[in-house]
Amino acid sequence: MNVTIIDVAKKAGVSPSTVSRVISGHPRISPATVRKVKDIMEELGYHPNMMAKSLVSKTTQTIGLLLPRSAEELFLNQFFSEVIRGVVSQAARSEYDLMMTTGITEREEVEAVTRLVRGRRVDGVILLYSRNSDPVISFLKEERFPFVLIGRSEEHPDVLSVDNDNVQAAYDVTKHLLAQGHRRIGFVSGPPNLIVSRDRLEGYKQALADAEVEFHSEWIVEGEFLQESGYRAMSFFMTLPERPTALVVMDDLVAFGVLRGLTELGYKVPQDLSLIGFNNIPMSELASPPISSVDIGIYQLGYTASQTLIRAVKGEAIHHTRMIIPHRLIARESSLHHIQP
Repeated sequence: MNVTIIDVAKKAGVSPSTVSRVISGHPRISPATVRKVKDIMEELGYHPNMMAKSLVSKTTQTIGLLLPRSAEELFLNQFFSEVIRGVVSQAARSEYDLMMTTGITEREEVEAVTRLVRGRRVDGVILLYSRNSDPVISFLKEERFPFVLIGRSEEHPDVLSVDNDNVQAAYDVTKHLLAQGHRRIGFVSGPPNLIVSRDRLEGYKQALADAEVEFHSEWIVEGEFLQESGYRAMSFFMTLPERPTALVVMDDLVAFGVLRGLTELGYKVPQDLSLIGFNNIPMSELASPPISSVDIGIYQLGYTASQTLIRAVKGEAIHHTRMIIPHRLIARESSLHHIQP
């Protein structure tokens, strides 16, 4: 037999309306009563009808998460699993559920988000990426629907966002390689339509310019955040008549592909080529040699995005629209090799 709200009220010695207010988080119910009712609910195995609750409160206690288009990237790159872990952790603390969606094309992404928003399936949305001229952001702004962007938007700088200072991060790693004596430094980028790719490329260029080192456009290779992109980039670099002696790589998974390509060609890291990646995934430290990487606080990106969105959904004041998660360069063997200029 199903336990009802009346059963809980009778056992707790309160009215059904009080139990209903406890479930909806009404601020005027005393902490003692809240604890008592929740204890009885757990004892009796009562679970609130969330659909009925949402009809009354006009909230779903659910946040939406728009995933990247590439399923391969999502399941192979640890960045996404770690950022989702951060989102889920904070959502669970706030008693929110998570609904994930995606689309293979830009149009499908907009359609997926439209279903979430106009179908009132979620209270807010987190976007796991930042692209140029993104119609999803334009749609969410037009709908005045709560959302948080992991990254930043050039067209809409006022949107709530959680990001790293990616220009400074790339500047720091390039400066580290310059300090090791390198003057021929290449860059393995991500997709050019992503803001993070552009920002890190900008930081790399700034560091070279400040050190009065010539920039070579042929030493820039673009790809996806996958190991295969790094492997292809390495094959290309090694065919150049004048190749780089060091590489800044957009992602650790891509750096693994570079390392694999070098090993197959008989080159050694860092003796023949130094290497630095981003994200500081656990496997970076276990690579041979261990790969230098920038720790960008992936879990904290997801956690803060979730926390910020829930605050926005609840109508709480948010004083800073753009939150920056600090980064830290972890220098390991792959970049600690000084060369003579």
